[in-house]
Amino acid sequence: MNKTPTPHIAAKKAEIAKTVLMPGDPLRAKYIAESYLEDVTCFNSVRNMLGFTGTYQGKLVSVMGSGMGMPSMGIYSYELFNFYDVDTIIRVGSAGSIQDDVNLHDLVFAMGACTDSNFADQYKLPGTFAPIANFDLLRRAVAIAEGKGKVCAVGNVLSSDVFYDDDPGINNDWSRMGVIAVEMEAAALYMNATRAGKKALCMLTVADHIFKNEGLSAEERQIGFNEMIQIALALAAEE
Repeated sequence: MNKTPTPHIAAKKAEIAKTVLMPGDPLRAKYIAESYLEDVTCFNSVRNMLGFTGTYQGKLVSVMGSGMGMPSMGIYSYELFNFYDVDTIIRVGSAGSIQDDVNLHDLVFAMGACTDSNFADQYKLPGTFAPIANFDLLRRAVAIAEGKGKVCAVGNVLSSDVFYDDDPGINNDWSRMGVIAVEMEAAALYMNATRAGKKALCMLTVADHIFKNEGLSAEERQIGFNEMIQIALALAAEE
């Protein structure tokens, strides 16, 4: 049965590329499309969750916002993987560092995604599922970053359902377990990719340091994320 367009994405199936970059902010998706892609068309504006397709170094690439949080990422990545035949989603987002040696502007590659969410309960597994990145994407992304001389950390992140946590010490607990940074979407993306037999990677730029009380302004985030976007596009061009 043809399930496109969906309730959330107005595109026809052929209008979305096999590889999609997904920032959380739909305006950042617009920025990426306008700044880096050629021959761009807008395939979605439903709920202002903007999506665009264009070419990068001759390769067809799409970019679309995911919104904030696992429910929003869960909806959009599910529909892209299962209804639009997308093979690869690369999240390009922001995170708050919870490690002293991971600082503003550093890149974080989420090898795994811990979570306080119940998203995995739907699979009715007899234990705790560990959401992880596609290793080939991860390996190649790290190689591209290192080739550019970019500082990056690879390991676990926390995909949290809670932005304003009532427990002020909760991030200390995750930090002691080696979690690098906190964000809100990677675990849902990784679970949807695994269930669909597709590929996913979460790349993050540190925009805040939770323990040092440091953060980038909105303008600094836009400009500072360019290195991450370039790495993601280089990776997409290889797909």
